[in-house]
Amino acid sequence: MSRIGKQPIAIPAGVEVKVNGTHISVKGPKGLLERDFHQDMKVVVEDGQIVVTRPSDNKNHRALHGLTRSLVASMVQGVTNGFEKSLDLVGVGYRAAKQGNKLVLTVGYSHPVEIEPEKGLEIEVPTPNKILVKGVDKEKVGQLAANIRFVRSPEPYKGKGIKYSDEVIRMKVGKAGSKKK
Repeated sequence: MSRIGKQPIAIPAGVEVKVNGTHISVKGPKGLLERDFHQDMKVVVEDGQIVVTRPSDNKNHRALHGLTRSLVASMVQGVTNGFEKSLDLVGVGYRAAKQGNKLVLTVGYSHPVEIEPEKGLEIEVPTPNKILVKGVDKEKVGQLAANIRFVRSPEPYKGKGIKYSDEVIRMKVGKAGSKKK
């Protein structure tokens, strides 16, 4: 069996889980998440735990088993604690600001770049060179953070750009220059 798939998911206090056929909805203090999972997987709520089982041991079912369990576990964690991604702006004059709900980035272009988060996501700017993306859905938080990073990806020569806080930029050496004799 899958090592990840066979682990049961504990349901914390204040979280309500409903399974209807291939549809699961998880409601908690931070919000509500819904998802459809593959029809071959079986998700059951029993004794305060969510258990995911698979019908056979073929390769496709083994892959779906771990995936389904991970997606459901992320849903439960999202409605209880939420998810957060942190980004840093590195570069002279690079800064971020919030105008209402929009994120305004000044990152070396001739114009400021505005990004508006979709419903359920929140952007915070604690300092002009730090951005926090928060939300309930792990997938949407990661996608919005990736979209912000894409505005000015870090470059390998000076390290300027927007990077994840835990990301390490591998720097390249510049031009060696020619030696004169």
